[in-house]
Amino acid sequence: MSLRIASRFAQRELRGGLHGFRVFLACLALGVAAIAAVGTVRSGIEAGLKRDGAALLGGDAEVQVTYRYASAEELDWMARISERMSETVDFRSMVVVDTPNGSERGLTQIRAVDGAYPLIGGVQLEPDMPLEQALAGQGAVMERVLADRLGLTVGDGFRLGERDFTLSALLLRYPDNASGGFGLGPRTIVRTAALEGSGLLAEGSLYSTEYRLDLPDGAALQSLKEEAETLFRDKGLRWRDSRQGAGGVQRFVERIGAFLVLVGLSGLAVGGVGISSAVRAYLAGKTGVIATLKTLGATRRTIFLTYFLQIGVLTLLGVALGLLIGGSLPVLLAPLIEAQLPIPAEFAIYPKPLIEAAVYGVLTALIFTLWPLAKSGDIRAATLFRDAFTGSNTLPAPIYLVVMVALVGLLLALAVWFSGTVFLTLWTAGGIAAALVLLLLAAWGIRTLARRMRRAARGRTGLRLALGAIGAKGGESTSVVLSLGLGLSVLAAVGEIDGNLRNAFASELPEIAPSYFFVDIQPDQIDGFRARLAEDPKVNNVESAPMMRGVITLINGQPAEEVAGGHWVIRGDRGLTYAGAQPDGTTLTEGAWWPEDYTGPPQMSFAAEEAAEIGLGLGDEVTVNILGRDITAEITSLRDVSWDDAGIGFVMTLDANTLAGAPHSWISTVYAEEDAEAAILRDLATAYPNITAIRIRDAVARVVELVGGIAAATRYGAVMTLVTGFLVLIGAAAAGEKARAYEAAVLKTLGASRAQILGSFALRAALLGLGAGVIALVAGLLGGWAVMTFVMESDFKVIWGNAILIITGGVLASLLAGLVFALRPLTASPSRILRARE
Repeated sequence: MSLRIASRFAQRELRGGLHGFRVFLACLALGVAAIAAVGTVRSGIEAGLKRDGAALLGGDAEVQVTYRYASAEELDWMARISERMSETVDFRSMVVVDTPNGSERGLTQIRAVDGAYPLIGGVQLEPDMPLEQALAGQGAVMERVLADRLGLTVGDGFRLGERDFTLSALLLRYPDNASGGFGLGPRTIVRTAALEGSGLLAEGSLYSTEYRLDLPDGAALQSLKEEAETLFRDKGLRWRDSRQGAGGVQRFVERIGAFLVLVGLSGLAVGGVGISSAVRAYLAGKTGVIATLKTLGATRRTIFLTYFLQIGVLTLLGVALGLLIGGSLPVLLAPLIEAQLPIPAEFAIYPKPLIEAAVYGVLTALIFTLWPLAKSGDIRAATLFRDAFTGSNTLPAPIYLVVMVALVGLLLALAVWFSGTVFLTLWTAGGIAAALVLLLLAAWGIRTLARRMRRAARGRTGLRLALGAIGAKGGESTSVVLSLGLGLSVLAAVGEIDGNLRNAFASELPEIAPSYFFVDIQPDQIDGFRARLAEDPKVNNVESAPMMRGVITLINGQPAEEVAGGHWVIRGDRGLTYAGAQPDGTTLTEGAWWPEDYTGPPQMSFAAEEAAEIGLGLGDEVTVNILGRDITAEITSLRDVSWDDAGIGFVMTLDANTLAGAPHSWISTVYAEEDAEAAILRDLATAYPNITAIRIRDAVARVVELVGGIAAATRYGAVMTLVTGFLVLIGAAAAGEKARAYEAAVLKTLGASRAQILGSFALRAALLGLGAGVIALVAGLLGGWAVMTFVMESDFKVIWGNAILIITGGVLASLLAGLVFALRPLTASPSRILRARE
């Protein structure tokens, strides 16, 4: 019976329109729209990657081996399962261009291809021509950014190693350009046969060979993958197919998309504050109606259901508006978004992100409205002509608190399920919760401080009035601090993390990092290489080590993936080295180093931190596949390995006897004064054309660019949070307009001028904005410090430029919202306002 009566009451209440619920709808719609838009873009990219997976990969499947070409057995198996096959070799090298003023050099990622390349998809060149024609003879194509950097135009010549090439065309697009992940150099494509005699693919050089397969229609990709892993598990062979055509790019899109959705949840949390405030203000205005209903015999359940149904209908309306905006905007802007993406996308209306956004929106509305709705039943019939709603400080009934806790738990569980990452979800949720608690405490502290300072402000009327309003019970302070604070906190944290990472990469790292990182130094070249550097007084230090690459396949006889999970050490191949005597600067944490002339069973020294993460210790056995050969070694020592200074570091070091005679090359780091770097590169590259030099400053610039892009995407999410907070701020200011009108009327009656009253309102808004900005800055600094210290394991310094912007933003936002809703109270007639309150 009460449900039917409540639904009739709710229907009649809804006839009054949306008055009092505009901020409610705006906050909910904006938060849902942000999450729906991010999810739709992510789904569109994932759909594009799935649609063009084979083209992105360059085939239906890819088999990769490192440091070698496929064996006859492996080639036979690939030929048997495929209709066509293409072999490519991928490695880094230096492009050398002779000019009247000397030689110019640039790092490039070379793809050496055969006549079957590309199996699937096409290569787009400028000027337009077939790839076969462009690569004829000693022809080559390269990306425009590298050609422009070296001053090359079509028809110009250059060298790779000891072979001359002619730039036939500029490389605009190629089918497998999204599968390689992060690269330090632009792409150059040549024929594999044209590299003969270049010295670039000597034994021990760092290269990978990729075999792309055109499979028969209907081929069972999963079955073929399992067959490859079974037949060649111990050979270091890796399988990838069109289901993961974009490789690392696809994983990056999934992770950054999940992170941005979680950032969007912070916007919904801010919106929840506005939702709760709007419902509280609406119900406060319904005190008389509720008291009347109580007088007529309405039960607490009827009152609750009446407004619960009304808020429920408005919630569905707000969620629907958010879904409409967030789902349609990416589709409408698809041409613009696709033009900015280096990967394919297929934008459409996808149900999954819309369902995710709708669930988040409904749960957020439930969590933030349940408290004021539960309190609506506390209004008694005796308070018919008094405002008793806002004055109650009692908690809702225990059942409502239990339901709210359950809803928060459900929201977190669904966020983990949708995002696919427990760690990131819990950290984000914990950060939002901690920020909200901190802001609530800060709001209470600001009110308390304002009340105490008010006594000391005697004689300063404007300041005293402002402090009185800030410290007033039930005033705007809490809403302002929460709405502005959370958005500014996210912006502050992102700004501090971004600034610290940029400083670490661009300022601190180059001071301790080497000038150059040289690879592919052949064993018969290392002595001459060292001799050139030893005679240079501007070279401060040289570190060199033999290097080869291997894949960890087994740990204590068990598959490595089962033992170590997804740890980065067992994903793909890893660099490793060998040594006789314990190298200088090596610090052992456990165990002992083998004798310099050791000739017994294979022994290994493992990086201590990574061993602890995987669960390895002394006596454990690790099987590494090197050049198709399995080597099982016992861990006899653990050692400290630093990854912070861009120097040489290996997770695994084997005894020298175990790898005696294995093909390998050397790597070296050179620490030199900046003005000597050009001469060092020129002399070494001239003497040894096959070696590749990676300039650390250039690598740092690429990393800084990548970090900047991630930070920018996060800032967009934080700005949406701030916009939502500003809407909440406007709602709070609008809700307090009547109180300001009454205050202005009283002050005018007492002789205050409009300028004095406006100054008091402005000072109040500025002080609240300043308080919110300072608290947000503290929360942002704490968040930035935690991420840099515990996640990035780096030093943290306050970026004062960002800090000042955050505080200034808080003051300006609060001033703008406060003054906009102060104009009408200033112009209202005092007699009319005071009569209405009689």
